[in-house]
Amino acid sequence: MNDDIARLGESKYLLVTTFRADGTPKPTPVWVAHDGTDLLVWTVTDSWKVKRIRRNPAVEVAPCTVRGEPLGASVPGTARVLDADGSERARRAVARKYGVVGRVTVFVSRLRRGRDGTIGIAITPSTTG
Repeated sequence: MNDDIARLGESKYLLVTTFRADGTPKPTPVWVAHDGTDLLVWTVTDSWKVKRIRRNPAVEVAPCTVRGEPLGASVPGTARVLDADGSERARRAVARKYGVVGRVTVFVSRLRRGRDGTIGIAITPSTTG
């Protein structure tokens, strides 16, 4: 599992596929960081992917391009929406990984949406790579 976390966490973008109530997959490319135990994603609190994860935590993840074109095999996993402390951990990890662009994006988002306007998601891959 640690191999999957490192490989996926080091990719520039992660394709996170969540599932609608009818089972339809909804892939979304996102920034990703890892902290050694989970893949961390940072997103808008009221996004559809957050709503789908709250209903069904099963996801598939794969490295991808900014346009969401997969660059490797997908891995099944389990996602969980983080609390305030966990969301802050995700923000810090994303800002650290993406350097100046990441820090500026997190800062501007905090000014625009406030601290509660974004939320962290932790993803744990369920297989080993």
